[in-house]
Amino acid sequence: MEEVAVMGINAPRPHQRIIAGLTASLVTLYRKGELVLEPLPETMLDEGQSSPVPDILLADTMNDTAPVIIEVAHGTGVRDDLRKIRRLIHEHDYGIQEGFVYDYKRNQWHKYHRDKGDILDKPSFCEAINLDLATLL
Repeated sequence: MEEVAVMGINAPRPHQRIIAGLTASLVTLYRKGELVLEPLPETMLDEGQSSPVPDILLADTMNDTAPVIIEVAHGTGVRDDLRKIRRLIHEHDYGIQEGFVYDYKRNQWHKYHRDKGDILDKPSFCEAINLDLATLL
């Protein structure tokens, strides 16, 4: 339950607008068969127990993992979400390979990769789906 509390709930309208827009674009691609990972908003990482709930996760339904998670934040929330993503990737076995934080006030993407660490070059590019997430906004 501590992890659920740490993930927190941040739901102001601009924040939810970004989540809705990203999710809608990703779902459209998924339904067209252009994505193999299913995009889900505000979904638990582990359905078998209380677990963190990222803003958006891209689920591998065949392997029951979440290779990609996306958080939407601004201000100090960006730093906090980056810390959460790193912890979720390294301290748990959710199958997360890539974690993104989008700062909607600065229009900046941040990326952390399980094997490569912080990604500074093209931080909005998602390797798992071969797509630049920034193009969806």
